[in-house]
Amino acid sequence: MKGDILIIDDNHRQAAAQVVELILKDIQNAPKKYVITVAGESGAGKSEIGRSIADKLLDYDIEAYVFGQDDYFLYPPKTNAKQREKDIAWVGIQEVRLDLLDQNIRDAVEGDPKITKPLVDFDADKIGEEQVDLKPYKVLIAEGTYTTALQNVDCKVFIDRNKMDTIESRKKRNREKQDEFLDRILTIEHEIISKHKAMADIVISKEWKASKVS
Repeated sequence: MKGDILIIDDNHRQAAAQVVELILKDIQNAPKKYVITVAGESGAGKSEIGRSIADKLLDYDIEAYVFGQDDYFLYPPKTNAKQREKDIAWVGIQEVRLDLLDQNIRDAVEGDPKITKPLVDFDADKIGEEQVDLKPYKVLIAEGTYTTALQNVDCKVFIDRNKMDTIESRKKRNREKQDEFLDRILTIEHEIISKHKAMADIVISKEWKASKVS
């Protein structure tokens, strides 16, 4: 998403390094592109972890492309916020075109070297599109709130941090007004996303430790 700002720190880098260590052999032995999702609640560090995984993989000469779920919302950010204000029941997985993200990933894995994907411009509050050549990338990373629900995935990573754990990171990001209405939104998202933890292959704890789910 154009206009998005990532604030990556040592916690993100260390957790990402642990994730890579857990799945490196699987990536290296994968016959096709290897797909990772990074999910969690708002402000949990999904974008930062996704980017940090991609950066860490470069140490092993593995290139990774990061899909941001924010590009796949039905409405651009400011318009979507207004839609939520009109009807808070709009908050949820229905806000996102996960089917299109699934299709883009499936096309790439099946060998289509170029895909056309949405591209959100945060400041302009518009959704355009871009063509991406995914041929050079061995790994595809999809990061976003609901990405655990995607179908074409080899490893699902879940960041186990709730709204109380993410207060400071949300303040630093400064994307939304921190008020009672946002708290209601985060509560609804928590009810949905907390159930996705059970579908994860790797969980990153509140202490930023990554471990495989047995």
